[in-house]
Amino acid sequence: MSAELPPQAALLDDLAASADLKGKVTQAWREFAGALAAAVPALAPGTHLDLALDPTATGTGDAVYGVTIEVVEDGKLLTLAVGNGSLPEGYRLDRHQIAALVALGWSPPGVVPGSGDEFGLIGSTTEAAHAAVTVTRTLRDVYGAPHPAFVTYVARDTHAAPVEIPALGTARPLLGKPGEGVVDLPEVDRDGDGEMSLADRVATVVARLLKTTPDALQVDSDGDIGIRSGSAMVFVRVRDNPPLVDVFSPVLTEVEMTEKLYLRLSELTNRMPIGRLYCTTDTVWASVPVFGRDFQATHLMLAVQVMTGLADELDDRLQGEFGGRRFFGEGDKPALKSGEDRTGMYL
Repeated sequence: MSAELPPQAALLDDLAASADLKGKVTQAWREFAGALAAAVPALAPGTHLDLALDPTATGTGDAVYGVTIEVVEDGKLLTLAVGNGSLPEGYRLDRHQIAALVALGWSPPGVVPGSGDEFGLIGSTTEAAHAAVTVTRTLRDVYGAPHPAFVTYVARDTHAAPVEIPALGTARPLLGKPGEGVVDLPEVDRDGDGEMSLADRVATVVARLLKTTPDALQVDSDGDIGIRSGSAMVFVRVRDNPPLVDVFSPVLTEVEMTEKLYLRLSELTNRMPIGRLYCTTDTVWASVPVFGRDFQATHLMLAVQVMTGLADELDDRLQGEFGGRRFFGEGDKPALKSGEDRTGMYL
């Protein structure tokens, strides 16, 4: 597969265009808030919209940090945010998080009628934009969701039956069965008029690997499919000219570009069976391109499997050697020279 690599200059240009990961994450949250603000006024009275951090993705075990928006009579909204009464020991909110909730406008548990052990907020559907911003900041800043892709949501009517609502950005709907709608690989490999586009074939392959449906994949505003792998984030991007699928990961950011680092990356690249390691500004990238012409699903499956394993291993190893920040490394510290200030992807 090494022969499929495009010229280095083209790859570096493409990676540079993706380097503002902090901006990508910020934009993803804006899109989530905007979609939420648009969806809430359309909910029928009695509908509950539950939003929560996915504990299997965030590593919070039995603790579920979530928010529920309920449309009550006359267009009123009752919004509840989980409090310590619903959280197991070891995962409860500290005083700083509680203060942050109050600063966002939440009333303490029990103050709003019907709130019980949860923080409450009263509003109306005409104030949906304000409620959406409050919910977004609560999920992101208080509960610690690193990206909307780690937020799940489901709307239910008065009989607890699921209700279909428009997609909330890159948050993940809980409707649908894993694997539903996935086509066979021979169908994905076909080229020709009337068949699936390259982007659709790529989405189908990735969905099959993740045991989900193409519609449930996490796709950002640039069209990149995001896949979490431990402390690393892997993106799958489709390019039309030339037809190419790039499976890449920002392995490390806010890292010093030293001769020792360049030598280490060169050594690691020479030992990799497929793919390359690159540096742009203060970020180390790993990339495995796959030809889009005469597309082979098995090639993309191999690239994704290699990259998800490689990125999660490399970011730990390189961070230990050179400092910097991993995509989901909350305890990481940058290794910057005195007086320097660089923007990275730390969330």
